Amino acid sequence: MTSLRYPIPAGRHRAELVIERSRFVCTVAHAESAESAQLFIKEMNAEFSDATHNCWAFVAGAPGDTNRVGMSDDGEPHGTAGRPMLTVLLHSGVGEIVAVVTRYYGGTKLGTGGLVKAYGGAVQHALETMERGERVDRADVRITLAYSAVSAMQRLLPPLEAEVLSDAFASDVTYHVRLPRANVAELQRLVADATRGEGIVLPLS
Repeated sequence: MTSLRYPIPAGRHRAELVIERSRFVCTVAHAESAESAQLFIKEMNAEFSDATHNCWAFVAGAPGDTNRVGMSDDGEPHGTAGRPMLTVLLHSGVGEIVAVVTRYYGGTKLGTGGLVKAYGGAVQHALETMERGERVDRADVRITLAYSAVSAMQRLLPPLEAEVLSDAFASDVTYHVRLPRANVAELQRLVADATRGEGIVLPLS
């Protein structure tokens, strides 16, 4: 399984551009699925129900992944809104993101080229000021080892970003640990070295 670690929106973010008296309000948010993206789009449609257009695009996967994407021109000329918005998202290096660009028409027609530039530019402007979080694919493991190895094992966990969820003390010590999936193999190696091969790291997910 491919380990996933990439930037995502830290939360909702909004930025605005005014072009030829038209207001372009871009709102971006985290969207881990197409369903969550659609819910956000519906929410924006309700918030900006008086707008001329609410165009949108989303990438509900890793950066550049086209398997779960969507877009809409919402009444603008075909290809002038959703497509340039999606193109910006796909090339942004950010995953699991949805963007809605709300337009309030200012009385001046921008033409197809102007619209493409405006919608793509509105998304780009929002991305430039958006706070980023991180998507990390995590795995759960069970570590079983002797009491004598506990101190050594506890020193191994912080550098691997491993979190102890629970522990049990019986004839051996058992830990339920969660850590980035990419670090599981290294944890197995380090525990084996620290316990001379007696410690067991069993993946649970």
